[in-house]
Amino acid sequence: MHYIELTCNLITETQDLLSAYLITGLGEIGFESFDEEEKLIKAYIPENFYSQSKLEEFIMEIPEEFGKLNWQIEKIEQQNWNAEWEKHFNPVLIYNTVLIRASFHKNLPEYPFEILIDPKMSFGTGHHSTTALMIKTMLSIDFSGKRVSDMGCGTGVLAILAKKQGAAEVTAVDIDEWAVSNAAENFQLNNINDYALLHGGAELLAGKEFDIILANINRNILVNDMISYAKSLKPGGIILISGIYHNDLDTVRDAAEHNGVIYKNHIEKNSWIAARFVKD
Repeated sequence: MHYIELTCNLITETQDLLSAYLITGLGEIGFESFDEEEKLIKAYIPENFYSQSKLEEFIMEIPEEFGKLNWQIEKIEQQNWNAEWEKHFNPVLIYNTVLIRASFHKNLPEYPFEILIDPKMSFGTGHHSTTALMIKTMLSIDFSGKRVSDMGCGTGVLAILAKKQGAAEVTAVDIDEWAVSNAAENFQLNNINDYALLHGGAELLAGKEFDIILANINRNILVNDMISYAKSLKPGGIILISGIYHNDLDTVRDAAEHNGVIYKNHIEKNSWIAARFVKD
């Protein structure tokens, strides 16, 4: 499979706000993986899902306050990705508790949780604010014996952490076949064999019941799928969501509370948030 790589320079005084805006907007038109580097962001989408007209429409709607942006588009091959992420993927330590590293990183200090991730094209290396926020929130929750679903699992990093925190059952779901394949590899890297890994979307939750649902996706998917999350959540169960900008919280909160899932609190980093909801 070929991917389209979109690169945008972020030379602006509002870099964090622009980055958040671009990731949210590009996610809504199908871009599924993002790599934030100093003063630029790269976004990736399978070539067969890419629409030049949708991209041009999105660019036209970017507020003038962000100034004129410099865009570059390139087609890349799947087999070239391994070398690319190996060049740029450094170990990540989150809140001095969770170390996320690749299999080629050696001789690192020990921390309470260590997760091996070979990310390839999938989202979830711990570098992005949303992954770090989800992990910080997860560390405040008792996963012991819980049934957990990780929606939009990407690399599987959150599902893996849930298992390491004592979850009895983990079901990881992603609409991207590449992500499902990558997550399976990462489960094996972490010696986790007791899990379910499903290719698809929220429709796969039908008939299942969970204590905790993790959803680090984008606003539109969260709003659209909230009814499925709520139906699959046990009374008193928890939904942790991220992938949204702080201005999107009210929209997601309305969708959740309309389905009997009540907002409790949230944390914020670089204008991104992770929020906790509980089913009545």
